Amino acid sequence: MSKPFVARGSRVDRCAGCLLAKRVCICSYKLSYQSRAGFLLLMHHNETFKPTNTGRLIEDCIAGTERHTWSRTEPSQALLSAINDPAADPYIVFPEGVGYESRMVPFVDKPGKRPLFIVLDGTWRQARRMFRHSRYLEHLPVIQPVSEQASGYRLRKAAVEGQLCTAEVAAEMLRMAGDQAGGDILAAYFSIFNEHYRAARLTRPLIEDTEAKQLIRAYQQAF
Repeated sequence: MSKPFVARGSRVDRCAGCLLAKRVCICSYKLSYQSRAGFLLLMHHNETFKPTNTGRLIEDCIAGTERHTWSRTEPSQALLSAINDPAADPYIVFPEGVGYESRMVPFVDKPGKRPLFIVLDGTWRQARRMFRHSRYLEHLPVIQPVSEQASGYRLRKAAVEGQLCTAEVAAEMLRMAGDQAGGDILAAYFSIFNEHYRAARLTRPLIEDTEAKQLIRAYQQAF
């Protein structure tokens, strides 16, 4: 008789808000920053309950972030309304590649339009499938994040060396759109998430006064 499957980490007593172990909860660092740019997370269903998912960090920090579960053939009406909103300037955030060169564009700030960055939230393999098989996104331009920094994400192995995780990509897109403060806030919150998750894994104490935590506290007081 086979044993029932038990997922790794299933016995951890987790916070319902951030999904981290309760002793390293990061909910007190959440804030609602109003950026002129917006985010739409198109999330693969496998990512929904993964504590290592960083897409939810964008929701924690950037006000108005929308999350939609990806469907190959049946996108929700709310998703279609968001990407076709005449007040939005939507871009799919995805690396440059063969077969869609004509869709690759630089970021240009358009007066009267709010930049809307559509982030495909999943593993690299899942994101490629989402990009290739979402016919309802084929009319949208594609933009590639530009970063000279290596990824600081160490909770999963990247499929491509130096590949940024979802939260890091979003921080770079904010900076590209001219929102340095928003990019710094999200990067700091990601740093806190990374530190706390690793502390839980390695059963080591937390550092209470990092630069990232100081920055987040300063913005919390300012709002």
